[in-house]
Order: sequence, then C-alpha cells, then structure tokens
Amino acid sequence: MARPTLAIHGGAGTVVKSLMTAELEAEYRSGLDAALTAGWTILDSSGNALDAVQAAVVELEDFPLFNAGRGAVFTHDGRQEMDASIMDGSTLRAGSVAEVRNLKNPILLSRAVMDKTVHVLLAGEGAMKFAAEQGFRLEPDKYFFTEGRWQQLQDAIAAGRVQLDHTAPKPIGTVGAVACDAEGRLAAATSTGGMTNKKFGRIGDTPLIGAGTYANELCAVSATGHGEYFMLAVTAYDVAARMKYKNLSLNDAAAEAIAHLTEIG
Repeated sequence: MARPTLAIHGGAGTVVKSLMTAELEAEYRSGLDAALTAGWTILDSSGNALDAVQAAVVELEDFPLFNAGRGAVFTHDGRQEMDASIMDGSTLRAGSVAEVRNLKNPILLSRAVMDKTVHVLLAGEGAMKFAAEQGFRLEPDKYFFTEGRWQQLQDAIAAGRVQLDHTAPKPIGTVGAVACDAEGRLAAATSTGGMTNKKFGRIGDTPLIGAGTYANELCAVSATGHGEYFMLAVTAYDVAARMKYKNLSLNDAAAEAIAHLTEIG
C-alpha cells in the first residue's frame, strides 16, 4: 500500500505584495482549499488518483480567479480558447483538448477523449463536435467574463504584447493537480486559458502530453509557466526520463529539468 498524496497548483508567478490584500489572499486560498478537499475526499475513500486529479481541477476551473475554465483569460479577439489534459500513469493513457470554447470544465472533455476515443488530442471544431456528441452543455460567454481579465486584455492590446497571466497584478494562471493513490497509481491533470491577447490559434504546452502534463509509474507532472519553453524541452517527460535513466530523485530530476529550461530560455 502506498501513502495517498495530492498536490495542486493555481499557476506560476509572484503576486505583488502591495496588491495582495488579506481579503484577496483569503479568496485565493478558498479556491485552493476547495480543490484540495475535492481531490482528497476521493483519495481518502480509497479512490483512484485519476479521479482525484480530475475532481481537483474541476474545482479550480470553476473558480473565477484562476486562468482556467470560468476565469480563463481573453484572446486577442475577446473570447476564451481553453486547453486541458489528463493522464493515468498506471496505464499510460491520456486525453487532451485544445482551443475549446464555452465549456465549463475542459478537463472533463479531456477525460472523455481518453475514455471514449482511440485518440489522445482533439482540437478546435473537432473537439467541440465531440463535446456535442457526448452531451456536454455549453455555457454563454457571460459565464466566462470577469472584469479583471477584460482589463488585462485591454492593457495587453494597448501595450502590443501577448502576456502570461502571471505577469499581471493578479498572476494566478494555468492550474493543475497530481496525485498518488493507496494502490500507488499516479495521475496528472492540467487546465488553462493560455495567454492574454494570444493570436493565430496559439496552443501551449498544457494539452501536449510530455510537455505540460505527464504521468507514469515514477512520477506525475503538471506544469505552469511559459509553455513555449516547456514544449521545446518536453519538460514534463524530461522529469520522468531523468528519474528513469539517471536514477534521480523527484526533487533532483525536477531541479535538473528546470535548470535545462534556463539554458534554452
């Protein structure tokens, strides 16, 4: 028997201390606590890691302060295009979606891709057609509108930049969860709204298995940060490969993978 473990993240970056009021910090923590509770309830009831990470990410997608689901940032065209992925380390099965719109919980569609198709990644119109076939309900645009995200877009357009969410005063970005259940099974899940003011159908690392999400018998990885670098370095898999082929601990493998990122960045 293994020791059940769950870890979550609400995104990379550092909040400017002068902008982090006690009330805002409490609000962020409430969102994280809800995600931990949802995932841990499953693990504590002898559930599996895959269901636990899915439940945790659903809570994070439902929380408007995180850049996923309801709180996803705006593209240049003033809409949300979301990516997500989930992977079962015990079977090496995975599912992911990219450029999906108006879906409350993209992580649930990723799970459906894994469970109900022979594919790993569905994108754009094809992913939305699959969602319709599976009975996923679409939410109106107003469900995803938050004033803070809209202002981030206006600022980014005015400055002529595409920005990571965590470069803004409210920096919480891509969300994710990793878990180990009592049977020792590992799983990872990640969800994001991508970059503010992104154009040209940009897809980041989150839906790419091995780049932003990966799990096997050794580790589970959910990444957050600058997706272009994670794609170039295949970072999520890089951690697992360093553990397997160099016999490194998780901490050492992660440290080396991050150091490698700084070399190419």
